[in-house]
Amino acid sequence: MANTPILTDVVDDLGRPALHRTIGPFQMTLYGLGSMLGSGVYGLIGQAAGQVGNAVWLAFLVALVAALLTALTYASLGSRYPRAGGAAYIAERAYRSPLVGFVVGLAVACSALTSVATQSRVFAANLATFTGSGEGAITLLALGFLLLLMGLVLRGIRESMWVNVLCTCIEAGGLLLVVAVGISYWGSVDLLETPPPGEGGASDVIILVVLQGAVLTFFAFLGFEDSLNVAEECRDPQSTIPIGLIGAMAIAAVIYMAVAITAVSVMPWRELAAAPGPLTAVMDKAAPWLPPIVYTAITLFAVANTALVNYVTASRLAYGMAHQGLLPAWLGRVHATRRTPHLAILALFAVVAPLAVIGTIGQLAAATVLLLLTVFALLNGALVVLKNREGEPRGRFEIPLVLPILGSLVCAGLVIVRVVTGDWRAPAIAGALLAGIFLLYALLRPKAERQVA
Repeated sequence: MANTPILTDVVDDLGRPALHRTIGPFQMTLYGLGSMLGSGVYGLIGQAAGQVGNAVWLAFLVALVAALLTALTYASLGSRYPRAGGAAYIAERAYRSPLVGFVVGLAVACSALTSVATQSRVFAANLATFTGSGEGAITLLALGFLLLLMGLVLRGIRESMWVNVLCTCIEAGGLLLVVAVGISYWGSVDLLETPPPGEGGASDVIILVVLQGAVLTFFAFLGFEDSLNVAEECRDPQSTIPIGLIGAMAIAAVIYMAVAITAVSVMPWRELAAAPGPLTAVMDKAAPWLPPIVYTAITLFAVANTALVNYVTASRLAYGMAHQGLLPAWLGRVHATRRTPHLAILALFAVVAPLAVIGTIGQLAAATVLLLLTVFALLNGALVVLKNREGEPRGRFEIPLVLPILGSLVCAGLVIVRVVTGDWRAPAIAGALLAGIFLLYALLRPKAERQVA
């Protein structure tokens, strides 16, 4: 009877319907990859070139090292505590504070929800251009897109993951297409050329220039954290999460650096920085025979994929926090047939739809990046605490103590750089969001009584 299914794949330890375990290493890798590739590289490459010049590939490499420190922490934590809403659970467990778990969970949820709302507007705007619809149709298209997205996530994790696989392959294919049409230009420029001292605030020390660019390109790797929230839907999560997370990071890094080298080889970095759609401009020059509509279609898949991953992430966070007692218990209910947290999915639609209609959430999205970096610093610290605490389980993927310490310092440093060098509005909104989270905790606190297992 070796093939008998495990009971906990059907019900949890209280006899309630459990989430469906269908995700393997291949799907997990593409899940993380799809979230990262859709996090802004299509437009980010131009901004990075303006800061770093032809050395933009080196900025991606430095950013990879910085992001990998936290990714390894997430892989280790996922191996130790494979639970939905993992960030909130781990923070509460490590710091023995429901408040910290609540703040961490809702900070991640804020970033996911604003991303879904933003991507719905981007998708609608691109689709309106694609179909020739007027400006007034964008709001209706955005709401229609959100309804389709909600229906897919309600349908089941298996269906959502296969749509993610399709979109990720198309998304990655779009970036590889840039490399394929521009690889003949490789070797034609000095890949260490940086802006002259003083131009755009550039330093005369190449290392400082690259570090400044790395702060920007770091955000292209955001998305790896989404993997932790589908832990209860993984087969053998203790192995699947580390394999998928690190595999996604490695593939993304190779693609990013190849695209960066191609972009600055095809176009002078100043022109690339000035282009409203940098990769589209690269394609226009390197492959003028390719109809522009092709890259518009690829963009639609990329945007849809990012929204899908973030919707799944937010719903699993709500589900996990409900089971911790940090959110109302009804958000943790699972549909008996579809095995999805259907009430959490429906509740999130009620939050995302108004945000998508408002459409003026650019600063809100920037502020949630600060919240995410704060979360990363806290979770790196959480692994340090848990590794030094007696009686904590060990995972199949363990890392040296120095790595989460470095990860926490790097993320805290990036927060400081963003606050000191950027405008005041994003930190102000981040502070307002935190104040709102604290207020919500005060209202729900009687329901947040739970002994961490």
